[in-house]
Amino acid sequence: MKRVIAILASALLLAGCSTSSTATDLSVSEFSAKVTEPGIITLDVRTPGEFSEGHIEGALLVDFQSGNFENEIASLDKNQTYAVYCRSGNRSGQAVKVMSDAGFTKLYNLDGGVIDWANSGLPLVNN
Repeated sequence: MKRVIAILASALLLAGCSTSSTATDLSVSEFSAKVTEPGIITLDVRTPGEFSEGHIEGALLVDFQSGNFENEIASLDKNQTYAVYCRSGNRSGQAVKVMSDAGFTKLYNLDGGVIDWANSGLPLVNN
């Protein structure tokens, strides 16, 4: 009996240490299809300067490096679905982790970022 309890306790302890994110990494082609789905909100987490140089059509800018990211996402609907991207996929990976920790559950991350998007010949909107 002690052995069963020890095994169950170990399993619960290990499960509690898991760091699963609810974000799904998507390739450029998958992300391109995702952002055209109804109800998807596209978030660009780069700086305003990067955003003005070219962004995915319809994207909202929420600068991950602004120091105010958590406050900005607090005003977003956690029940919506978000497609998140940055320059290379690094910041957006960090951003979806922060969003997941804040209670967002439907998150998609562009693997390779806007660099891979542009290299695939997909359009960017310039301001």
